[in-house]
Amino acid sequence: MTVRLIPYLVMDGNAKEAIQFYEKALNAQVLFSQSFGEMPENPDFPLPAEAKDRVSHATIKVGESELMFSDTFPGQPHQSGNQVTICITTDDAEKAKQMFEALTDGGQVTMPLQETFFSPAYGTVTDKFGVNFQVFTEGRQ
Repeated sequence: MTVRLIPYLVMDGNAKEAIQFYEKALNAQVLFSQSFGEMPENPDFPLPAEAKDRVSHATIKVGESELMFSDTFPGQPHQSGNQVTICITTDDAEKAKQMFEALTDGGQVTMPLQETFFSPAYGTVTDKFGVNFQVFTEGRQ
């Protein structure tokens, strides 16, 4: 039996932008992406024009891990928050620095990337989409 936990980020109409951002910042690969407009039509529930370009489901791969995304349907409530933190773990301090710096673009550093008692390079950042990241480097210097 295999069990995996995959963070699923629900965005408010900016999932495409977030996916493109993570492609660059985290060297992610898009595995799947589909908009509401690409889904089969249901005549009982016509799709509003403002929903057609929103992401109904997407999956990206970062290293050995996956992140899933969707946008809310227009009019659905959405709230950014800190209920999900994604911990990016690497054994390469230079790679940690590159990813951390890329995630700070338009975001806010909550703890600068620095040496700690448990990591040669650890920091936390909330990116421009309100997603909280921990960047953790394994090992000691």
